[in-house]
Amino acid sequence: MSASTRAGRKGIGAQYTRRAVRIRIDEATTVSGVLAVPKGAGALSGVAVALAHGAGADMTHPFLSAVHEGLAARGAVVLKSNFPYTEAGRKAPDAPAKLLATARATAAWLAARPEAKGRALVLGGKSMGGRIASHLVALGERADGLLFLGYPLHPAGKPGSLRDAHLAAVACPMLFVEGTRDPLCDLALLRPVLARLGRRATLAVIDDGDHSFHVRKSSGRDDAAALAEVIDASARWLAERAPATAPRPVPRGRARPSPDAASSSDRGGTTPRGRARARRT
Repeated sequence: MSASTRAGRKGIGAQYTRRAVRIRIDEATTVSGVLAVPKGAGALSGVAVALAHGAGADMTHPFLSAVHEGLAARGAVVLKSNFPYTEAGRKAPDAPAKLLATARATAAWLAARPEAKGRALVLGGKSMGGRIASHLVALGERADGLLFLGYPLHPAGKPGSLRDAHLAAVACPMLFVEGTRDPLCDLALLRPVLARLGRRATLAVIDDGDHSFHVRKSSGRDDAAALAEVIDASARWLAERAPATAPRPVPRGRARPSPDAASSSDRGGTTPRGRARARRT
């Protein structure tokens, strides 16, 4: 078990199950995912979360996996999944329309799960994954919250090229979890953006964290401690998104089978609502 995964589980004790799934994006494309479902109630029993990876990694990255399991251990139903380009083993991200279609299908797939019934639906992920989710919601997709784990506000070395214009069209609450040394998110530039967004936006700062939330020894803590801070901050905010009456856990063996249960391929919605320009990060 990696240090990241240990940080996600440490001191929690709740149990959850994980199962591999496939999500259909269109007639020719499916992507892999892992659905984590808690076995009992927890602080996040009223929340379902879809997490997408950043541009330079897939869903198996230790950071995303630790957040995935850490939130499930607190009672959330959590899906992590790939984009088509990483599914195919390519390095260059898909075109913006394909990224949006994938985020849309993934959100629809999770919302349709019996385990997610009655839960608040939160979309987001690491860097590009969270940014694409924000474009999707700005276009009108339903979400009860957006979770940004290192929002890429601007390209590295290009603080004048801000990726914030579409955020004004996002009506749901947003949590920005940001490191103070992130070269893709200068906090001095982010804070005015959050001020314009008003009460919809919340900032959680990870001291000395870079874009991957690595911290230096001089910070007085290690990466596992910083990761635990990321999970804790996310969990506190997610708990506020839960409905007043949390749904009961689905008993084992009672969940409805997916449409593709025989082939282990689950389907999500794919109807596009529009296009958004999204530069790669």
